[in-house]
Amino acid sequence: MRTAYKCRAYPEPEQAALFGRTFGCIRLVWNKTLAERRRAYQAGGRRISYRETDATLTEWKKTEELAFLSKVSSVPLQQALRHQHAAFANFFAGRARHPRFKTRTSRQSAHYTRSAFRIKDGQLRMAKTTAPLKFVWSFPDVDPATLNPTMVVVSRDPDGRWYVTFAVDTRAPDPLPPAGHAIGVDLGVKDFAVTSDGDRIANPRHLAKKQRNLARYQRRMARKRPGSSNRRKAKAKVARACRKVRNARADFLHRTSTALIGRADTIVIEDLAVANMVKNRRLAKAISDCGWGEFRRQLEYKAERAGRTLVVIDRWCPSSKTCSACGHLLAELSLSTRHWTCPGCRTRHDRDHNAAKNILAAGRVVARGDPGDVCGADFRRQGPSLPQSAAKQKQPRREP
Repeated sequence: MRTAYKCRAYPEPEQAALFGRTFGCIRLVWNKTLAERRRAYQAGGRRISYRETDATLTEWKKTEELAFLSKVSSVPLQQALRHQHAAFANFFAGRARHPRFKTRTSRQSAHYTRSAFRIKDGQLRMAKTTAPLKFVWSFPDVDPATLNPTMVVVSRDPDGRWYVTFAVDTRAPDPLPPAGHAIGVDLGVKDFAVTSDGDRIANPRHLAKKQRNLARYQRRMARKRPGSSNRRKAKAKVARACRKVRNARADFLHRTSTALIGRADTIVIEDLAVANMVKNRRLAKAISDCGWGEFRRQLEYKAERAGRTLVVIDRWCPSSKTCSACGHLLAELSLSTRHWTCPGCRTRHDRDHNAAKNILAAGRVVARGDPGDVCGADFRRQGPSLPQSAAKQKQPRREP
């Protein structure tokens, strides 16, 4: 199992200048190769292989115009070509969008394999440098002197902070002891999550709390002359404000996902189409601030490490408008309706808590491999009456 340790780095001025040149060379190689790939594909539908791009990079270094590419380590440049080749493979397979050109104002990174760095007694030395790279180790349970990383990533954020990431192959951790409990989770905007146990996790709304300061920094940046030093300083302030929001959101998601993994053996969530939901211009900012996609990613890898089971049910399950007691399905349920009474069994439901119960019931159906409804709409009975199928139900017509 591969584990990554990311910590702050403090390069010396000479090292920072070298890494800056490396970032520029990586950006140049990526953009020129991407342009060549686009041109070849649009001209005759031909795909360029990694071997061709590697040979082209060698020819570029021999020219007088691009001879400066030889002054930096060749490993990050080759890694950029490999990453672009993998990005196009994912694009043609339908797993990712088309690769884009790199800009100098975004996050910069350089990947070094074992032939381009050396770590000994906790000191890291990179290729083309003489002094060790200073970094602050933030993991007290791991001794940096015992690290044997397979890859080291040096990165710089738009706000100017430097980071170094160690990719290490480690053994899988021991699974957590059984909790004897299953839980369904309904994600939302009003409350970040509501569980089938009735617990509510409040939505911290990190972006909304920092929106006023962020807007002020953005207005100041907009008044600066493009390309000036003052605009660069103002842009760094905007980047720092965004970093604080990003770090606060990541910390909240990690704490919440870890708590859920420790509470239950089986966690059931919905397969939300976040990319389609953010197209709603009224809720796009609130949905993006929640970070549902990152939350699901954390649940997936943490459940695998802890020996838990994560069940993802179909997004079309009518969990909110199905009665968890008798299975009655409402024809319509507006988003503004937070509580409703079942016309079949007269049970009063909280919208989110009822949805979490139905998600858990559907997850149990999916986990057992029930050949019934694949989305788990035929929820198992929790009350005295029989469950009903998730088809559109109409009230019986009264004859005169």
